[in-house]
Amino acid sequence: MNPKNNIYIENTSKDPYYNLAFEQAVVAHAATASSANNYFMLWQNRSAIIVGRHQNTIGEINEAFVKENNIDVVRRLSGGGAVYHDLGNLNFSFVVNADQTMDFAYFCKPISQALLSFGIPVKIEGRNDMTVNGKKFSGNAQYKKDNIIMHHGTILYDSDLEILSKALKTPHKTVSKAIKSRESRVTNIRPFMKTDTDINGFCSMLKEYLCNALDMKEIVLEQKFHDAATELKENVYSKWSWNYGSSPPHTLIKNRTMPGCGKIEVFLDIGREGIIRDISFYGDFFFSADPTLLKSFFIGQSFEINVIKKQLENIDLTQYFHGIEMESFLSLLFE
Repeated sequence: MNPKNNIYIENTSKDPYYNLAFEQAVVAHAATASSANNYFMLWQNRSAIIVGRHQNTIGEINEAFVKENNIDVVRRLSGGGAVYHDLGNLNFSFVVNADQTMDFAYFCKPISQALLSFGIPVKIEGRNDMTVNGKKFSGNAQYKKDNIIMHHGTILYDSDLEILSKALKTPHKTVSKAIKSRESRVTNIRPFMKTDTDINGFCSMLKEYLCNALDMKEIVLEQKFHDAATELKENVYSKWSWNYGSSPPHTLIKNRTMPGCGKIEVFLDIGREGIIRDISFYGDFFFSADPTLLKSFFIGQSFEINVIKKQLENIDLTQYFHGIEMESFLSLLFE
């Protein structure tokens, strides 16, 4: 970044819904600020999957694992693939005037220089990655609005890589025009540090290095700014319609052999805003009523577990799938 008017903003929240809203509020603030300031932040989320703006959320996550482990799922403004955050991961964000550059390496360079000084043999590779020994530890993405660029990235410092791999696995099949995440080998960078420290110590070291290198001064934002971020969280980032319903149209295929029932395969045609456009059932199950009669309870509804459960609460599903229970049927659809 240009050394003039570089500002560091502290954000201690670990709430992914608020933090994504906070970033957007900083972009809005930068667009209306009277002076041409550049902003920088270091921040963390509790366990969460952050999906790219144009991704199909259902196609990126292991729904059952995410639900069981209370992992939040939030859509961001920028493009790119899905990433896993936890408290062993550190995120960074630049919000700058668009007359600088949209070159990913431009924003990664000060981060990589800091890490090199800590003893980490980092390389900037590919379109938007930073790596160590050929393994990715930082993915980066950008969002541009009017004359403002937001560039943000992850730094896997001491994350739970087993949870990461399980959370991003997708046990079901989807057919979609959405952008899919590429599988990649990842690594933490803590083992490469010249001086070992926990994530808090690492964050302090990185903040100190960058504040000195980029001549940044820290400011405290007015309460009205935080109020705007809270409003965005409540009205956008915490909504199912944003995090799931904004997924592009896609076909979702679920299949499972259900004890006492048999094999059921479900084809769901999901439209924009997560609305079910069509549903079909196949399998070797027995029935006394044609399952196609269930279509009217699905079509036009949001593909959301609480919505479908309410739609079916007065339906005897055993007529359509002999031997099945409601919870088993819902687990087939949503896990």
